[in-house]
Amino acid sequence: MGSHCMGDILIVDDEPNAVKVLSSILSQEGYDVCGSKDVESATRMMHKGNIDAIITDLRMPGKDGMEFFGYVKENYPHIPVIFLTAYGTVESAVHAIQQGAFYYFIKPPDYVQLKSTVAKAVESRRLKRELEIAKEDHSNENNKYRIIARTPGMLEIFKTIEAVKDSESSVLICGETGTGKELIAKGLHYSSARREKSFIAVNCAAIPKELMESELCGYERGAFTGALSRRIGRFEDASGGTLFLDEIGELGLPLQAKLLRVLQEKEIERLGSNKTIKVDFRLICSTNRDLEKEMQEKHFRDDLFYRINVVSIHVPPLREKKDDIPILVEEFVKEFCVREKKLLTVSDQVMNAFYEYPWPGNIRQLRNIIERAVVLAKGESITLGDLPEEFNPLKERSVEVSRRKTLKEMELQAIKDSLQRCNGNKSKAAKMLGISRKAFYKRLNDELYPMKTD
Repeated sequence: MGSHCMGDILIVDDEPNAVKVLSSILSQEGYDVCGSKDVESATRMMHKGNIDAIITDLRMPGKDGMEFFGYVKENYPHIPVIFLTAYGTVESAVHAIQQGAFYYFIKPPDYVQLKSTVAKAVESRRLKRELEIAKEDHSNENNKYRIIARTPGMLEIFKTIEAVKDSESSVLICGETGTGKELIAKGLHYSSARREKSFIAVNCAAIPKELMESELCGYERGAFTGALSRRIGRFEDASGGTLFLDEIGELGLPLQAKLLRVLQEKEIERLGSNKTIKVDFRLICSTNRDLEKEMQEKHFRDDLFYRINVVSIHVPPLREKKDDIPILVEEFVKEFCVREKKLLTVSDQVMNAFYEYPWPGNIRQLRNIIERAVVLAKGESITLGDLPEEFNPLKERSVEVSRRKTLKEMELQAIKDSLQRCNGNKSKAAKMLGISRKAFYKRLNDELYPMKTD
């Protein structure tokens, strides 16, 4: 059977003339056709060829068409089966369709309709096959921590990762919220000699300051009210592997001092214990703050900064690497199509809108919008109608107006739009934009109380 044809069709019928006529008709349409006079030989053919659709008689000597259909359903569930029989009844047709048959014809069929049905069956098989391939690609362990990029700035980051992956030196990843800092940290860990050990991530902005020490160091039973049993802290969990402190700029000064001591001594004490425990982890930190400015304002320790900033990686925001948008969109569309069991393309209008948008929430926001679009899409393509309103060029904030606005104005407009759509709910608006609530509130305050300049 050829791989260049319209599709590979298997015809199962005990009447040689029926097989001959159908083969001739479908061959003229560009299909590769093979015929079988009984279920036994048809089953053998299934093992040998990559069948795209099956046309089978219902009544045949030996095993009948329904028995063959049951075999196909169990072993080749994605191959569509079309019944063609001279002994059709309403009951048998309904039963076949209920069991999952693609179509049911009574002999002699309407050959124009038959050809159309075969074409739809083959296309259905093609779409299912592509979804299977996409699902396999997406679940491939080698792609699990793959960073999708092709712009020069990101290619330089790849070179840095390759150069320092097995170093013991600390790495500081800087960039705005949603740029993929944690993915880069995972890329460093899972390409390093420590890949078989734990990757422990701690979001310093999400844990209350009064709980952070016990979270990092752990505690003994009875160390404080509510400590009913011993708990191992993140420092110990990460021993042998990598500790990723996300948004390290959120750590208070007392905890900064404790972290510095742990990095210097490579040992900890659990709360409620005076026993020292050796730890060995590689430290990777991230921040969306300007830590040098934080040092000048005495909010971040100089000695800790120099300790964690041995290797620095700056991740550019999405608006500065828009040539990465097409491959990011392709990856996210594939990811969510696998989940939603769809196969979609992206219209040119959508891609143009993506290029014009300022992306205040960066890659995280793009991913959220693609997820929404895949879920909402009704046709074969994602269109502007599947996107939030700010992407609609018919709105007052058109593409031309967007070009004339400053980046700050565009970000503030996006915040206003999200608040309006969420009925003023700031948490939902931040989630829609793909940024943290803290970042959202900061940008909202900048709008309400802009800093005065001399």
